[in-house]
Amino acid sequence: MSLIDRYLPHHQFAEEHSRYIPATPEQVMNAVIRPEVVDDPIARGLIALRELPNRLAGRLGFASDLQHRPSFSIANFTFLGRDGNREVAFGLAGRFWQSDYGLVEVHDANAFGALDASGIAKLVMNFSAEPQGPGTLLTTRTRVLCGDTAVHRRFRLYWLLIRPASGLIRRRLLKRVHDAALQAH
Repeated sequence: MSLIDRYLPHHQFAEEHSRYIPATPEQVMNAVIRPEVVDDPIARGLIALRELPNRLAGRLGFASDLQHRPSFSIANFTFLGRDGNREVAFGLAGRFWQSDYGLVEVHDANAFGALDASGIAKLVMNFSAEPQGPGTLLTTRTRVLCGDTAVHRRFRLYWLLIRPASGLIRRRLLKRVHDAALQAH
């Protein structure tokens, strides 16, 4: 069973993007987990834009849950595991539509799997590598499970607003992995 199916077999929202990379699955998956590869300047810019109102409120003396926190990044995700050179998965839980993301701290894969989704959304993002000819087809999937009807309603509007940016970030991640895997090739 794949990691994404193990940690989030049921979901209401999903997104998938793929890219062929002329490198081995091992080279591709090693590139996926390199911090400098997943740290994309465009993604950072989009996140900064999303966080701007909350951070600006803090600078102006108003309440801000983000004022003393680093910007959202892959570091906020829980590493769920790596299955050899086939798949790597990350999890995130919270109320993503809130200005501070409403993140729920999850220490490890077991805690993520056991987390009750009531009142929150659980997200799993994976990267899977499939040998294809002399290279690899790298696919990233994002799935979201909303724990109840109220969460589903709130997340649906958020998803409509952020999905284009989310897709852009995922496609850029695939390009960055492509470039990093070729440099290691």
